[in-house]
Amino acid sequence: MDSRTDMPDPHDGGITVRRALELPGLRGGLPEVLAGADRLGRTVRWVHAGEVPNIASLLKGGELLLTTGYGLGTRPADQRAFVRTLAERGIAALVVELGPRFAKLPAALVETARTAGLPLVQLHREVAFVTVTQEIHTEIVNGHYALLQRAEEVHRRCTGALLGGGGIPQVLGILADFGANPVFLETADGQLLYAAGTGPANADPLQVWEGLRGRREEDPPAGSVLVDVPGTGSGGGPGAVRARLVLLPVNTPLAPVHRIAAQRAADVLAVVLMQARQEEELAARGRGDFLTDLAEGRIEARDAPAQARVLGFRPGASPLLPVVMRLADGLAPGGGWAVLARAVAEELASVGVPVLPGVRPVEGRVPLLVALRAEGERQAVADRVAAALRAGVERAGMQRPGAQPPVVVVGVAGGWAAASAGLRHAAETATAAQGLPDRPWYDARRLDTDLLLWRLRDHPDLAAFVDRAIGPLRDHDHRSKPPLLPTLETYLAHAGRKAETARELHLNRQTLYNRLARIGELLGTDLDDPQTVLALSLALRARRLVP
Repeated sequence: MDSRTDMPDPHDGGITVRRALELPGLRGGLPEVLAGADRLGRTVRWVHAGEVPNIASLLKGGELLLTTGYGLGTRPADQRAFVRTLAERGIAALVVELGPRFAKLPAALVETARTAGLPLVQLHREVAFVTVTQEIHTEIVNGHYALLQRAEEVHRRCTGALLGGGGIPQVLGILADFGANPVFLETADGQLLYAAGTGPANADPLQVWEGLRGRREEDPPAGSVLVDVPGTGSGGGPGAVRARLVLLPVNTPLAPVHRIAAQRAADVLAVVLMQARQEEELAARGRGDFLTDLAEGRIEARDAPAQARVLGFRPGASPLLPVVMRLADGLAPGGGWAVLARAVAEELASVGVPVLPGVRPVEGRVPLLVALRAEGERQAVADRVAAALRAGVERAGMQRPGAQPPVVVVGVAGGWAAASAGLRHAAETATAAQGLPDRPWYDARRLDTDLLLWRLRDHPDLAAFVDRAIGPLRDHDHRSKPPLLPTLETYLAHAGRKAETARELHLNRQTLYNRLARIGELLGTDLDDPQTVLALSLALRARRLVP
């Protein structure tokens, strides 16, 4: 007898068939195993007693079935069918008490049980089924209690690690040690956040995760444990998923106790993530409030360096470059502003110069100050900062297909006084730049005309001006092809240089000349007249602001 299977498995809280036969109730019946002796290590989930032929329909699997045999039938065919249906249902064992119905179990019954691999036991003495049921159920309940105690011990250790100053890596490490398998914390959409434990032959857990990252959530590796970490998600309601714990059975099989322990750990992680996100978002908002107060003159330039140092920004005497990123209207980070703040901060770490980023959720902005080593590197640093900001937006899951990309506006470098005006100007022009052709970043100085037009957007005179200037062209483009407004825009963008215009539009010169002539005819004006060119340029830039 294998002593390792005599007691309930400490990892699943169950009781084996072998252990059930050794309890006083069944042992008093002098049990004799007729089939499935090699499968007595099966776990008994529950005990059921019954005498009806279709009893299999009442079972769910894992039961130890007690019977005196009245439901087995008298014909061999019925007896075979009875055993086969029980085996298909997945019961743990069939125990038949000999007596008035059977003095010895029929050969058809025994042979079918052997073929199906179903443990079959006959009792030579009468037993009280109620006593057997009570004994086994007591063992099962005690086993589950022990299982819960083991899981609670994991919970206690995780909580202790946090109180001792640990964090998510320590919690995952405790869970990985308990399960003897690697453990991963992923975002709700499957991006890896943390990993702990080792794979086969002490392999790096990241190698394990990379090797299995193609798995589908609805079809995870067999025997794995996936537990949602609750929290407030994008919907903001109860039951939302913030992250997911993944336990993979790459070293040893996982048991129910590991799932329970993972659920306890997930509750701890939910608190950690919530606290971290709140602290991170509060810090990001605090920096955003400082930058906004500086922009709006509520903080004097002479007081700003000291307050910035408190926030961890120490640019020294370096020129300060004001930058503002504005999100499209109605677009908010799916996981909250803390997610965006973290993603942006991590991307900005690669810029190579001190940066103070903040968030302003009400205005949908991310303002920041960048410390330049010299004013001459404004272009290069602006390129890197803009790329980092856009990468942060994408990393935070905000750049959805078809969505308007964020607008990044870069101001003029200077001291703290210039930074105040520069942040305010960049914030205003970032709003005015919504709807302009997408660029990596805009120079705030080149958006003043757009800012002036944006401030006039609700004035009826602006709509009337646009209609007078380019109304005939809009009417033409609604009715006829090819459209002429794109030709006019390109022509004015190239300052009336026809060769460059034709090249960008992929037109031969004669076709371009014909189109320009048609535009002049429809508008009743001379495209070479400077005043006309100015009016048309303003009207084209203002048309996105009017109905």
